Amino acid sequence: MSKEIIERIDSQQLADALSERYLSYAVSTIVSRALPDVRDGLKPVHRRILYSMLRQKLSPSAAFRKCATVVGDVLGHYHPHGDSSVYDAMVRLAQDFSVRYPLIDGQGNFGNIDGDPQAAYRYTESKMTDAAMLIMDGIDEDSVDMMPNFDGTTVEPVVMPGAFPNLLANGGMGIAVGMATNIPTHNVAEVCDALSLVVDNPDATTTQIMKKLVGPDFPTGGVLIDSFDTIVKNYDSGRGAFRIRAKWEIEKLDRGAEQVVITEIPYGIIKSKLVEQIANLIDAKKLPLVDDISDESTTSVRIVITPKSRNVPADKMMAHLFAMTDLEYKFNMNFNVIDSRGVPRVMGIGDVLREFIAHQKNVLIRRTNWRLGNIERRLEILGGLLIVYLNLDRVIEIIRNEDDAKSVLMAEFKLTEIQVEAILNTRLRSLRKLEEMEIRREDAALLAEQKQLRELLASTDMQNEQLKAWFADIKKQYDKKTTLGRRRTAWVPQTAEIVVNTDEFIEKEPLTVILSTAGWIRAAKGTLDLNNLDLKFKEGDELQFAFHALSTDKINLFASGGKMFTIAANDLPSARGFGESVRMMVDIGADENIVSAFVLDTSAKYLLVGRHGTGFIVAGENCLAQTRTGKQIMNVDSKNPAIMCVRVTGDTVAMSGSNDKLLIFPTAEIPEMTRGKGVILQKYNAERTYVLDVMFFNAADGFGWTTGRGTTKMDDWSPWTGRRASQGRTVPVGFPRSGKFGTKN
Repeated sequence: MSKEIIERIDSQQLADALSERYLSYAVSTIVSRALPDVRDGLKPVHRRILYSMLRQKLSPSAAFRKCATVVGDVLGHYHPHGDSSVYDAMVRLAQDFSVRYPLIDGQGNFGNIDGDPQAAYRYTESKMTDAAMLIMDGIDEDSVDMMPNFDGTTVEPVVMPGAFPNLLANGGMGIAVGMATNIPTHNVAEVCDALSLVVDNPDATTTQIMKKLVGPDFPTGGVLIDSFDTIVKNYDSGRGAFRIRAKWEIEKLDRGAEQVVITEIPYGIIKSKLVEQIANLIDAKKLPLVDDISDESTTSVRIVITPKSRNVPADKMMAHLFAMTDLEYKFNMNFNVIDSRGVPRVMGIGDVLREFIAHQKNVLIRRTNWRLGNIERRLEILGGLLIVYLNLDRVIEIIRNEDDAKSVLMAEFKLTEIQVEAILNTRLRSLRKLEEMEIRREDAALLAEQKQLRELLASTDMQNEQLKAWFADIKKQYDKKTTLGRRRTAWVPQTAEIVVNTDEFIEKEPLTVILSTAGWIRAAKGTLDLNNLDLKFKEGDELQFAFHALSTDKINLFASGGKMFTIAANDLPSARGFGESVRMMVDIGADENIVSAFVLDTSAKYLLVGRHGTGFIVAGENCLAQTRTGKQIMNVDSKNPAIMCVRVTGDTVAMSGSNDKLLIFPTAEIPEMTRGKGVILQKYNAERTYVLDVMFFNAADGFGWTTGRGTTKMDDWSPWTGRRASQGRTVPVGFPRSGKFGTKN
């Protein structure tokens, strides 16, 4: 390496170099790509697309032109990025289900609400809409600053001037480095009312503003169910969530049957995926009130949902669907925008409106000054033309005879250079047609306009009235009585939620629940003989639990990790096959075993037992798990896992251990808890000894056990009674070698 090259090397810490470059990238992403400007509601790519289409004269009255032409011009002159980024942005501006007021009128396949992609840009055509023209209204009147494009060959606008409130009208979304934006769409007529309010009262509160601006108005409609207080709170901070529900209606069928028809879905939801989601939940028996779903949509949404039976109320079925599916969706609003100083920040609705009004006032002043400049130049020219009219013969003579007619005219008639240029550039035919009255009439009209414009610049009140007139014109163009302007999202505050107990609509029928040692569960219809079950299992698997239940019951699984898991009996798979792994239904740890399976009785009590004789009683209502992750009831460790859950059915409990000891004590000595490790039930001296069995019985009925040869009753079992936490005595003669009592209630 040469000495000259070495001298040009700059030493820098890697961390400093990375942080500096990443910061530059982050700022570029935030300002130049992801966040819209509060003044025109556009990101740079959208602004460049519209400006390119304006320069190509693709107005609403023009013919359609291939999108490939627009994309190529935007890439070549304004936006040196990938063609897909430009075309995707174009497509979104043309989709009437993505933006409330499309800025591009598309012809061809621009995608649909089912999530199908658009056609390639060589097939589609486009031009601008009236809303796009409003956004750029006055752009050629020095209303906004222009800046050089990326290669300095032309210029582009820093921001659009138009009075159309695009940020609120069409919203926007974007993800930058460390921040994001998600702005809902609104009704333009309501936005204009809110703008007029803030023009008259710049200090208007969010509550006052939201009485004009009801809330989001999404292109796909739906129903906004939040309270007015919630809406005000969200817009005051610029952050918050809105609950949007699908719009539905009841259709009567023959013989008293009904079906529900979804006509509008929440904004941002792909219809095909929504239908698929509901269908999958029906197949998985997660929607017991729904029988079937079909998509009969054409250009409008029509999703038909059939109730399970005529006895299912439509409102309860829909309430359950809202809770389980994307028919109710939360739109998380985040008003993170680039303000007028170029700084990204989250703004409340009041700040958004005030920034937009300030921009419009600046546009008004610049357009007025531009018009005044034109008037002054025209008045100057008219003064020169009037002199020509009064001295037409002499002017023509000078032009014909003088070599330097310009200088002679300026000297003889005291004309300015601009006036002389206008005279010399006027055709002779036009000179002949000059009339004094026409010149004086135009001159008087311009003087009157000049006076009016100067008064406008000098009066804040007049400027405010002009802004309100602009907003009134836009409101009239997008009036709520028009097809495009009508409010689509209805606001119906939800006063009370409908409580849905799906169990009452489940057909009650007997089942036999079967669970294998490998954790495969199934339910056979009917009450099978548990002693003569003819069942097939996978190789190496066998029966662990089998018991009777009803389809309306809740089945509880107690795992060695101390958690309770609850499964609805009607959700269990059929017994025609091997069933389904419970680990697909609930989140049981890979290193945990199922130690008990039973029909949950919320009015009963259960004894939870640890391996080394600890435990406590828990109420059945506390054993109900609401989620697939289960409910932690018993605190355990690797040395003392949970091994048993026994229903409390008597006033006395008997326990046997691997140390051949039997202990009988009153049930009342066991504490009732909602969660914990428990107390010592039977004491063991060695870690290798553990509980074998637990049985409840009533002392008045006597104590005994059951074997294959029958039931054995003890006349005197008092020697084995004691206090909880004692060891007990050696099992009596004849007690089963397995240490099991045989049957448990």
